[in-house]
Amino acid sequence: MSNALDPFGVFSSALRAQLAWVMHPVELSRALNGLSSDLLALQTHVMRRALGMPSEDVVTPHPDDARFADAAWTDSASWDIIKEWYLAFTHRLQDMAFETPGLSEKEQRRAAFWLRKWLNAVAPTNFFWLNPTAIERAVTSGGESLRQGWLNFQRDAKAKNIQMVDPEAFSVGKDLATTPGKVVFRNRMLELLHYTPTTEKVQAMPIVIVTPWINKFYILDLNSRKSLVKYLTDQGFSVFITSWKNPDATMHDVRFDDYLTEGVSEVVRVAREFCQVPQVHLVGYCIGGTLVSTYMAWANRRYGEKEMPVADWTLFTTLTDFSNPGDIDVFIDEVCIDALEKMMAQQGYLDGAQMASSFRLLRSNSLIWHYWVNSYLLGEALPPFDVLFWNVDSTRMPQAMHSYYLREMYLHNNLIKRDHLTIAGEPIDLGRITQPLYAVTAFDDHIAPWKQCYRIRKYVNVATPVRFVLSTSGHILGIVNPPVNPPKRAYWAGEPEHNEHWERWQARTEKKPGSWWADWCEWLRQRGGEMVAAYPAANRKFPALADAPGTYVLEK
Repeated sequence: MSNALDPFGVFSSALRAQLAWVMHPVELSRALNGLSSDLLALQTHVMRRALGMPSEDVVTPHPDDARFADAAWTDSASWDIIKEWYLAFTHRLQDMAFETPGLSEKEQRRAAFWLRKWLNAVAPTNFFWLNPTAIERAVTSGGESLRQGWLNFQRDAKAKNIQMVDPEAFSVGKDLATTPGKVVFRNRMLELLHYTPTTEKVQAMPIVIVTPWINKFYILDLNSRKSLVKYLTDQGFSVFITSWKNPDATMHDVRFDDYLTEGVSEVVRVAREFCQVPQVHLVGYCIGGTLVSTYMAWANRRYGEKEMPVADWTLFTTLTDFSNPGDIDVFIDEVCIDALEKMMAQQGYLDGAQMASSFRLLRSNSLIWHYWVNSYLLGEALPPFDVLFWNVDSTRMPQAMHSYYLREMYLHNNLIKRDHLTIAGEPIDLGRITQPLYAVTAFDDHIAPWKQCYRIRKYVNVATPVRFVLSTSGHILGIVNPPVNPPKRAYWAGEPEHNEHWERWQARTEKKPGSWWADWCEWLRQRGGEMVAAYPAANRKFPALADAPGTYVLEK
């Protein structure tokens, strides 16, 4: 199949896998024998259940698979048999995809990925007459759930999307992003917010947070209970945060260099001048963390150790080594990137909705089919969930910057290669970074896998002090992780040696209940200098340009 017709390998990967099995008859015979054994065990299970006899499931759903949580899938012989047939074929076919002979590991992963998407789509739970929960809901509601499901379907058809959250559920600046503060700096790239202090004295050294421009900044300021920003100000820190401009076609030629020079470099300068201090704590989240890592190497080269404007740095779920970036790897090769570049050339940017669809595909059961079932088959209303609201409040990616990022980081993995990249006139070498690092990762992160994030320890200078943290949960909730009682989550925190394997580090590091936020604050305090009178939200040199959350975050 032509690459132009199928650049992401949706159909061609399956075709290549089938041809590979045909070309390897011995391996195919062995795989079919395994499938026959499964089917024989399944036939025995079906017979015992049909006769009303007890029988252990041949294949059990994954603990995280909520599709078969209804007791009917276990208690009823008929529903149990449907479930077991589906799971047996699903598990065996996926195993075969990963074991396809004659294909590279990446081709195997891509074939398995798209096969898994198809298997998820045809799950019995996605069809009314094969979903016991939907049938029972229709009966008990007198058909009301079906009527409401049809209305929900019409709503989503009009929106051209399977919606996850009510788009009118929240208002940014009223329900979300409500921590008081001021916009103290603005350029074509970003607005810089400085938050109103909540303590009489603060640490002299401010915190500057570089958020990902792939999303809007307020994930770190959802509401008073979940806001990392508010938590930090309550702990006596002065907090600055970036709110990136949502680019349009006029910004198509904005480069990665511009995000560094007009973005990170400028906000570090402004924070230092605002607080009249020589250095700041610098923080980067996700793609913002990759930019911060690049900036740290750039600044060490540009300024040297004596004039370095950053005392220490923190990374939240950040990749610097892109050799194994997780499931998103199926979208990363020359053909895929060429297709994306052609799309961006027509628009001048990559639309946020297009990117959001790709990320939803990575977890299609929880981010697509869950809402298909709940909205259409069960007739449920969309939940007013703040994290989901933020998730769909998407942003665009400038053509030049995104093309560069995909090629240099993901495709060629050049950030970890000494002096392979030249950014804003400086060759980039992570090994030049000597400032202390606090790196936070998340156990269930499918966007920045924690074991891959751990490799930052290998690339920074051998003498660089590193505290590495592994939080439970995923890419978002591993970071948006406020202290609560009783604790919902847990974390590991410790200092890995320069070439220590992640498995050894985790085995010797104590797992602690609760949030890592307090651990991080203690780490920052040790480096924050003296306590001083709290800085005002704005001052004479940097007057308020707008109230928080600013104007850029409101742009659609």
